[in-house]
Amino acid sequence: MKQLSFKSQGVALALFVSMGMMGLMATVLTPVVALAQQTIVKGLPDFTELVEQVGPSVVNIRTLEKVRSQPGNGGGMDEETQELFRRFFGIPMPNTPNNPNAPRQAPRQGRTPAPEESQPRGVGSGFILTSDGLIMTNAHVVDGADEVLVTLTDKREFKAKIIGVDKRSDVAVVKIQATGLPAVKVGDVSRLKVGEWVMAIGSPFGLDNTVTAGIVSAKQRDTGDYLPLIQTDVAINPGNSGGPLINMRGEVVGINSQIYSRSGGFMGISFSIPMDEAMRVSEQLRATGRVTRGRIGVQIEQVTKELAESIGLGKAQGALVNRIEPGAPADKAGLEAGDVILKIDGKPIEKSSDLPRLVGNTKPGTKSNLTIFRRGASKELSIVIAELEPEKVAKPSAEPEEKPKSANSVQGLGLVVADLTDAQKADLKIKGGVRVESVMEPAIRAGLREGDVILAVGNIEVTQAKDFTVAIGKLDKSKPVSVLFKRGELTRYTLVRPNS
Repeated sequence: MKQLSFKSQGVALALFVSMGMMGLMATVLTPVVALAQQTIVKGLPDFTELVEQVGPSVVNIRTLEKVRSQPGNGGGMDEETQELFRRFFGIPMPNTPNNPNAPRQAPRQGRTPAPEESQPRGVGSGFILTSDGLIMTNAHVVDGADEVLVTLTDKREFKAKIIGVDKRSDVAVVKIQATGLPAVKVGDVSRLKVGEWVMAIGSPFGLDNTVTAGIVSAKQRDTGDYLPLIQTDVAINPGNSGGPLINMRGEVVGINSQIYSRSGGFMGISFSIPMDEAMRVSEQLRATGRVTRGRIGVQIEQVTKELAESIGLGKAQGALVNRIEPGAPADKAGLEAGDVILKIDGKPIEKSSDLPRLVGNTKPGTKSNLTIFRRGASKELSIVIAELEPEKVAKPSAEPEEKPKSANSVQGLGLVVADLTDAQKADLKIKGGVRVESVMEPAIRAGLREGDVILAVGNIEVTQAKDFTVAIGKLDKSKPVSVLFKRGELTRYTLVRPNS
C-alpha cells in the first residue's frame, strides 16, 4: 500500500507539476497573444485623421452648358398652360415624344426668341492648390464647359474661371474668388512605393466627399505618351475624376484620372496622374494658360529583346526610330530611321515611352545631346528641340514608275531584290537601298512584302543589290537576320530566320 501510495503521490506530484507548468505557460502566452493581436490592429491604417486634415481641401465641381430651347416646343402653348397640363392634369404636352401627332399652333406674332438655358453637363472633383482659390482638376472635367461651379465642404458655392486646360496630360487649373482656403500639401512622388496605402476623396456619382482607400499597385504605368501613371486599387468611379490621391502623410501624390473597366464601373484598377508631372503642367497653365512641349519629329517603337540581340545592342532598351519627319530637328541633326535613341542629355531611355516624355518636358529651343545606337556602334548627336505641333497625317509615297536596273535573288531568305532608280530614291528621300521584287518563305513569315525597300541587313548598310548579296554572305545563317526596311513613310526592323 505504501508503495502504491508512494506511486500515487508521485503521479499526483507529476500532474501537479505538469498543471503548474501549463498554468505558467498560459500565463506567459496570454500577454504574448494579446500583444500580437494588438500589434496587428496597430498595423492597420487609420484614415480618420487624414480625412479631417485633407477633406476640407477637396471640392465638388459641376459644369453647365448653355442650350437654346426650341421655340416650337409645346405646340405654341405658353409656359403657364404647359405647366398647368403637366403638373395638375398629368397630360403630356403637345408635340412631345408622347404625343407626336398633336396639331401645331401658329407662333405668336412678335414673340421674342427663347433664351439660352444652362443645363447640367457633368460632375467631377478637384482640390485646392493655394489659399487664394487656385484649384486643380482633370481637363476632361471642365473642358468645353460654359460654366464651372465649385462647391466647398462648408457648402459655399463659387463660379470658377478656367485658367488653363491641357488635354495631353488631362490636367486643368481653375480659379475661384476666395481667400483663406485650406490648401493641400504636395507630396514627393519619388518616395511613393508599390504596396503603400493611399486614399482618395471625391464625388463619385455626385456623392460629395466620399472617401475610398487601397494600395499602390504599380508605378510608371504607361497609358499615354506623356504620363507614366500611378496604378492603385482604390475605388474610383465617375465623379472621382480630378480628386486627390493622398498618402499616409496627408500629402497629395496624384490626381485620380482613369479606370480600367469593361462595365463602366470600378473593377479594381484605377490610374492617377503623378503630382510632379501635374505640377509642371499647372505652373505653365498658371503662367501662360497653355503648355509648351518639345518635339524632335520622329516616330518610334519599342526595342524587343530579340531585336536588341540581333543588332548587337545586347539589352532591350531605348527607342527605335522608324520614321523621321522631313525638316524636323531629328532630320537636321542627322538622325536616321533604324537608329536606337539610348539617352537624351545623359538621361537613359529604358523604354520607348520615356523619349516623348523627356523631350516633351524639354523647353523648345534647348540644345540637347542624343546618344544613339547605329549599326553596331554608339554615336553622339546634337539636336535643337522644337515646339510640339499637331500631328501631321503621313501621306503614302507614290508608286515608282521606272523599272529597276537589276535584280538579285538571295537563297535562304526568300527575297528577290533590285536596285532603285534615282527617281525612286528621290521620291522616298533616301540615298540607297534595294527594292523587294518578290517574296517567298521565310521572308513572308517575317512580314516582308513586295515593294518594301531594304536599307540594311545585319547592321550592314545596303545601297544596291550587289551590296545586299555580299551582306547576306557574311551572316551566320543559323541565326535570325535583322533587316531594316522602309514601307511608305515608316522604317522598321524585322527578323528573318533563314531556311536551313
